[in-house]
Amino acid sequence: MSERDVMRGRRLTTEQILGSGFSTPFDAPMIPPFPFSFRNVEVLTLAWRTRGECVDALLPPELSRTSDVVMAHIYKMNDTEWLGPYTESNFMVGCRYDRTGEAGSYSPYLFLSSDVGVAHGREVHGQPKKLGKPTLVTDGDAWVGRVERNGIEIITGTLAYKQSRSVIAKMADYYDFALNFNLKAIDHIDGRPAIRQLTARRLGELTVHECWSGPCTVELRPNVQAPVHRLPVVEMLDGFYWRGDFTLVQGRVLHDYLDRAS
Repeated sequence: MSERDVMRGRRLTTEQILGSGFSTPFDAPMIPPFPFSFRNVEVLTLAWRTRGECVDALLPPELSRTSDVVMAHIYKMNDTEWLGPYTESNFMVGCRYDRTGEAGSYSPYLFLSSDVGVAHGREVHGQPKKLGKPTLVTDGDAWVGRVERNGIEIITGTLAYKQSRSVIAKMADYYDFALNFNLKAIDHIDGRPAIRQLTARRLGELTVHECWSGPCTVELRPNVQAPVHRLPVVEMLDGFYWRGDFTLVQGRVLHDYLDRAS
């Protein structure tokens, strides 16, 4: 509903409430409808080996570990429809959906600077997003990525500045990061579970303009509100700096935990 409709005294209808993509406040909606695009995104991807049992401890039922490698993406979103410029981080582990064998990644932690991004991620995808302060900068001859929450820098990562050309397909040697699984959990107002789902989404229209890789460094710091330290660094692997465009499209429900017959 537009501001003009509100000023003319037009009331919100049940049909509008039931429509796809509806969001509140209805005269200034917060959640973007699908699809919406991200342009000229800069990403520092840091990969490290952790302990397998640490990955297992964070996976919900129906997902199984496929790797002991963690990938942390620190994004500088330069031009995003609805959200505007902001920064984001996504910590991923490799897994598969047991019922079909479909393999991708699961996100136990995400931190970003946009309230719209937090709301959309939690309400629609079921991503465990929280507000934070990711940054991605160049300092001399290195990329430096940081994520801060509660005044604590929970991760610091570095990668040499554009020394070795690469292709984003090399990230798939670890696992398919573009296919992302999430645990969506929303309650009714009376406390009963309303949604308990495994969801899946794949990045659409991914175009990579440049990609560079090389050895990376990763340092984690404990924080009870951002416990990425639960995926400790056993071995530092490769990092990637890449720049591209992609579109966020509708996903799907893989599994409904409330459906006892499933």
